[in-house]
Parts: sequence; structure tokens; C-alpha cells
Amino acid sequence: MGLFSFTQEIAMDLGTANTIIISNGKIMVDEPSVVALDRQDKVVAIGKVAQQMEGKVPDKLRTVRPLRDGVIADFYAAEQMIRGMIKLTNNKHRFFSPSLRIVVCIPSGSTEVEIRAVRDSAEHAGGRDVYMIYEPMAAAIGIGLDVEAPDGNMIVDIGGGTTEIAVISLGGIVSNKSIRIAGDDLTQDIIEYMGRQHNMKVGERTAELIKINVGSALVNLEEPPEDYPVYGPNRMTALPMEVPVSYQEIAHCLDKSVSKIEMAILSALENTPPELYSDIVRNGIYLAGGGALLKGLDKRLSDKINIHFHIADDPLHAVAKGTGIALKNISKYNFLIR
Repeated sequence: MGLFSFTQEIAMDLGTANTIIISNGKIMVDEPSVVALDRQDKVVAIGKVAQQMEGKVPDKLRTVRPLRDGVIADFYAAEQMIRGMIKLTNNKHRFFSPSLRIVVCIPSGSTEVEIRAVRDSAEHAGGRDVYMIYEPMAAAIGIGLDVEAPDGNMIVDIGGGTTEIAVISLGGIVSNKSIRIAGDDLTQDIIEYMGRQHNMKVGERTAELIKINVGSALVNLEEPPEDYPVYGPNRMTALPMEVPVSYQEIAHCLDKSVSKIEMAILSALENTPPELYSDIVRNGIYLAGGGALLKGLDKRLSDKINIHFHIADDPLHAVAKGTGIALKNISKYNFLIR
């Protein structure tokens, strides 16, 4: 039957930093959300290959990140990227394009215009049946929570462009807060800090590596990482420099942004009905998204808010996995948006 199946079903986590596509319960695509275009706006590369070109391309090419702050910033580039990513999943359908049923996740703070932009991009890329799901809801399903139970669960999904905070109960979002402070802002903080403190010019990819290796939310970690050597030009003389960066200085540099995430969590808790609040205190709060991997973040939030924070088993793929489960339960889940 598989040979004559003309409908392909895919779940897509269209993220600011990475796009993940799940088909038949398996992760088929996990690529950076970057596309490289030539002067005629033809696609030269997508994903990892395009990311490797960032900051290194000649005049005739440009690399574009189609999503900013969790929403589509460049409609044409987004459509081309989605089309290219979908193509990577259906290699076996070489002779025909199957009709596509897609579930895409979107930030919970999306406006009508932003929701329409995602729907239009998915339709232009070949989607016949397009459904959408809010990111915190997808993260909760991916973590393994029963979202339809009369029980309060709080999810904090720290992605590349937005941090989504939501209280979920009975298959709906009861209170939510979506702020545009997330992984990209932490990367930007590091770029500015390296320039200000060490007089060194670093690009986004280097700053991202600093964040992964020595990024921390606490000045004192139980298992501190070793200093990370960074190479780059001096901003004044353009001569090469090597600077060992410690996790303590990165913790100081990220403090302001992490504090904003703390304030947003407190604000979402403030708007939570008391009955659900007691459930959250009992169940703890779940962290998902790439930002959940910031060293010491769970401990800092637990100490500040007095509620236990759990990091999801696979925080990077929690939203994508939840979107994949929603795809299998389209008829059952009435919280999906058409």
C-alpha cells in the first residue's frame, strides 16, 4: 500500500535556529534554518551547507535566516527553505509529488498576520492540509505530559527567537507569556561582551560555540567547564588574538537576559488560577528548547522561584516530537488550528 499512498504526512518544528521535520514518527530532517540564495534568488544551499557559508559568501551570494524572533521575516526565503527541507524527506517519491498534510508549530504569542504567514508559506511549499499547534503545547506533548487531563502543567520553551511560557490544562493554554528574549539574544550578548571586554571581534557562529561550551546561568557551577579558547581579530589593530573565556564571565554577561526570562516566568505564574498554581508547585515546571541546555539554568530558576524545574529528556527535539504526536492525533486533538 505504501507505494500507492498519495498523501505524505509531516510534522514541522519551524524554528528560528533549527528546522526539524518528522515523518512516520522518525526525525527525517534536523537542519539549521538558513538558506543561501544567488543574485537571481535561486536556492544554492539550505541547512548545514548554507550555515557553513554564513559570513563567508562572495557578493553574488547571500545567506538568509528567514525567521526572526520566532516568526517569518523573509516570506520568499522561508517558502524556499520549507520547500527544500520537504524535498529532503520525500526522496522515495521521485516520480510524483504526494499531497502533503503538514502540522507546523508556531509561537503562542503569534498574531493573526504571523499565523497567516506560516500557513501561506506551508501552502506555497506544497501543503494541501495545513494545521498549526502552539509551541508550548507541542513541547508538553513531546515531554510526555497528558495535556488533556484536568491538571496544571507549566512549560518554559526557550528557543532561538522566543521564550514561550505557558500553563496547560484540559487541552488548552490557560495563561501564557511569549517574550522575544531567547537563544539569539544570549548569542548577541556574548558578541557585545567580547567586543567590550576583550576588544575582540567575533561572529555569530563563534559566539554560539562560546555559549555551548562555557555558557552558564550561574557564577558557581558544581561541575565547571574548562576555559574555552577563542581566536579572532583585535577590533583596533586587526591583529590576531587568542582569549581564554571562562564560564564565570559568560554568566555575568548573560545575567541581564536570564533575569528577563525569570521575570516572564513570574509574570505567567501571577496570572495562573490558584487551583492550577498548586498543581504546578506539586508537578514542577518543565524546561524545553535549546536554551534549557544552558548550564545551571534549572538550578538558578529553582532557587529564584522556589518551584522545582525539570529539564526535558531531549529538550532540543521536545517540540518536534510533540508536533509529530499531534500529527498522528489530528482527529482527536481539537486544539490544532486550521
